[in-house]
Amino acid sequence: MPRYEYRCRACGTTFEVDRPMARSSDPASCPDGHADTVKLLSAVAVGGTASAPRSGGPAGGGGGGGCCGGGCCG
Repeated sequence: MPRYEYRCRACGTTFEVDRPMARSSDPASCPDGHADTVKLLSAVAVGGTASAPRSGGPAGGGGGGGCCGGGCCG
């Protein structure tokens, strides 16, 4: 379930709420009971590596060659 981050304008508290995407724009009260909150823009983390292999081949080298990943297809 997605997690949305909010900040309370009354007290400055930042808090998170887990809720379905269909309810993403519903208002959220802060933990101290204030209703004047704003949803924050969150950065999305995407897995991967910092750099791609330079050869265009598999990471760590390898020789490969041939039509079936290094073997002969017969």
